[in-house]
Amino acid sequence: MSKKINVEALPDFDLAEHLKTDEDIATYLSVVLEEDDSSELMHALGVVARARGMTEVARAAGLTREALYKALRPNSQPRFDTIARVCRALGLKLTTQVQAHV
Repeated sequence: MSKKINVEALPDFDLAEHLKTDEDIATYLSVVLEEDDSSELMHALGVVARARGMTEVARAAGLTREALYKALRPNSQPRFDTIARVCRALGLKLTTQVQAHV
């Protein structure tokens, strides 16, 4: 007989706690970018920023902590300059590659 699990008793899962290395972060963001969903990318950058420390990332990006949260919330539409500054603060480099033809 199987034991029932009380969903409320389960701990909350926070992906930010599992992004320990630069490679973890790069892999996570690469998977998110494959989805081609800008809202999900903003969410993912927010997860990575929380993993690295929002206050430190905001300071390095030249933003207030509140502005960083606002820029990275789902459905936000931050300027490219803001995204580039956040990526730079996270130690990430934006690159391009030729898309494989289908």
